[in-house]
Formats: sequence, C-alpha cells, structure tokens
Amino acid sequence: MTKTRSDIAFTPTVKAIQTAKGSRTSYARMEAGSGWRGEVTPDLAAFLARLDMFYLGTANSAGQPYIQYRGGPRGFLKIVDNRTLGFADFGGNRQYISIGNLSENPQAFIFLMDYVNSQRIKLWGTAKVIEGDAALLTGLADPEYPARPERAILFAIEAWDANCPQHIHKRELVT
Repeated sequence: MTKTRSDIAFTPTVKAIQTAKGSRTSYARMEAGSGWRGEVTPDLAAFLARLDMFYLGTANSAGQPYIQYRGGPRGFLKIVDNRTLGFADFGGNRQYISIGNLSENPQAFIFLMDYVNSQRIKLWGTAKVIEGDAALLTGLADPEYPARPERAILFAIEAWDANCPQHIHKRELVT
C-alpha cells in the first residue's frame, strides 16, 4: 500500500470507517490525485498573512490532548521556510501546558479558521519550543504588537488540508 500525506489522519481504522460509511472511494481518488500538501504554497501563504489567530493542539506523553488559542497581529504565524512555520510566543496565564506537552511529545496540530470568509485549514506536524534565540525571536516578533515575546515556537509541516466551508458560521471582523 502506498503511503500518502493524508495517512497522518486517515489511519487504517479511519479508512475502515470511511469504507463502511461510503466515503473512502472519494478520499482514495483525492490521494491518487493532488492529495494533501506538505509544504507552504502561495495559497497557504496568503491565508496565513491575513489571520490574527489560530488554535494550537498538543498532547502530553500520555496522549491527553490540549487546544490553545493563539492570537497576535495579522500574519504573526510566519513562514520560516517552505516546510516550517514559526511564531513568537507571548506570556499568558502562565500554565505552560503547551510548552510542557511539546517537551514530552512534539506531535502538534494547527487549526486555522477564517470566520469572515468561511475557510479553514488543518496542519499536522511537529513543533518545538526555542528559548534564548534572539535573532529568531526578532524575525518572528512584530515590534508594533504590545505584548513581549518570551520564546519562539517552530512548527514543521508534515501535511495540510483545506476543507469545505460547510457548517462554518459566518463572523464579522471587529477592529
């Protein structure tokens, strides 16, 4: 069996359920065609440039998941290279759950949601926390943003997919 990028989410169990529910054939066609991507494309770059928030998913060594909202100025989730994204991490409630999880388990997920345009993108990969790299932090931080960055987080893309806008409630941007 040929391995595809979507195998990161479409495990054998998921594929069996897709078969039982009647959707596997269409996903197999997608996988045989263009499939999911593993690098930054111009479309993904444009999407990232207009967003001012995303959700970061991590899990601890026991597999317990955690989702955290990340916000900043538009485009604060930056392209480091064609397979890596990065962002300046700001101080928050000081629970450090995401940082702790990443120290035990680098598997991570980024959920990008554009409520105004009813679009979403899902990214699977690994993430690492970078402390004490002033040059990296300067490149990721926005000097106009009032929060002080404490560290950088780099996300290595393994696969990403944009999925349908069905059931995304339209939201208006408030400035």
